[in-house]
Amino acid sequence: MEKKRRVLSGMQASGRLHLGNLLGALTKWKELQDGYECFYFIADWHALSTCYEDTHEIKGNAFEIAVDWLSVGIDPEKSTIFIQSLVPEHAVLHLLLSMITPVSWLERNPTYKEKQEEIKNRDLTTYGFLGYPVLQTADIVLYKADCVPVGIDQLPHLELTREIVRRFNYIYKKDVFVEPEAILSETPKLPGTDGRKMSKSYNNAIYLSDPPDEIEKKVRSMLTDPQRGRRTDPGNPEICPVFALHNIYPPSSSQVESQRISQESIDSPAIDISEISDQCRTAKIGCVDCKMILVRNIIKKMQPLYERRCELKANPERIYEILTQGSKKARKIAIATLKEASEAMKIG
Repeated sequence: MEKKRRVLSGMQASGRLHLGNLLGALTKWKELQDGYECFYFIADWHALSTCYEDTHEIKGNAFEIAVDWLSVGIDPEKSTIFIQSLVPEHAVLHLLLSMITPVSWLERNPTYKEKQEEIKNRDLTTYGFLGYPVLQTADIVLYKADCVPVGIDQLPHLELTREIVRRFNYIYKKDVFVEPEAILSETPKLPGTDGRKMSKSYNNAIYLSDPPDEIEKKVRSMLTDPQRGRRTDPGNPEICPVFALHNIYPPSSSQVESQRISQESIDSPAIDISEISDQCRTAKIGCVDCKMILVRNIIKKMQPLYERRCELKANPERIYEILTQGSKKARKIAIATLKEASEAMKIG
């Protein structure tokens, strides 16, 4: 039987997960489980790169992320799910790789300056933030991952990992680490409630942990076509964040079951997305009605996930057991790889 190729990916424990995380990463992770040997980790140390002054939520975020992963179908029987800090070899290999990584390589990382511009309320002029791609490299190569699922905007990060691998193998004359390949995933453009990209940093996200009434509240508050000031004004769906979400959560042709929220329109028959577009352009539908159609479709999609999430969260001992067992399994591999690296460097 042919050995499965190994996949590794992770998420920072810097906040709750939202629809962008689900559509941009988790849906792909779930698909990969059947064809690859998957390792998925919660990066609590990575969260320190931006949250080092206020760490009190990191542990709780890690638990909530684990619940989210399990609720969307990341299966501990198929994938190894673990916490970065429970495998200290990540930190040791990060130290070793930092010794050979030129500072100029880190400074050219496009995210370095972008994040500094985006996050104004924190001092990001730290080595931890500059050097996080080295820790990211350690995360990947400790498990000799063949592939890493990434969006196209993350390709420069993965290429830096490949460069560090080549440099290590060249300096120490041994192919200890694997150059990981990218598994490209299409990340849909997902607007937040304020029209900007959905992000926890912008406080504009719809979270996987949001109950139906909270989803309704957030969608009803969303910005729409700024040129449509009155109900009788024709709208332009192409510039409306609500319509952008209609493309991702399109109406179905069937009757939608009750979702237990206040608006009776939620239980009305759905209409086709092209019909929504036409009615918006001709002012036959108002923004409130348009939003309520979107509420119905998001809740219909998210309700099973939310219910599963509630069930999982009611049994925290099981969540911690999965994380503990996954971390033990991951650490066995990490120890062996670090030993190999140390021997190649003639320090172990």
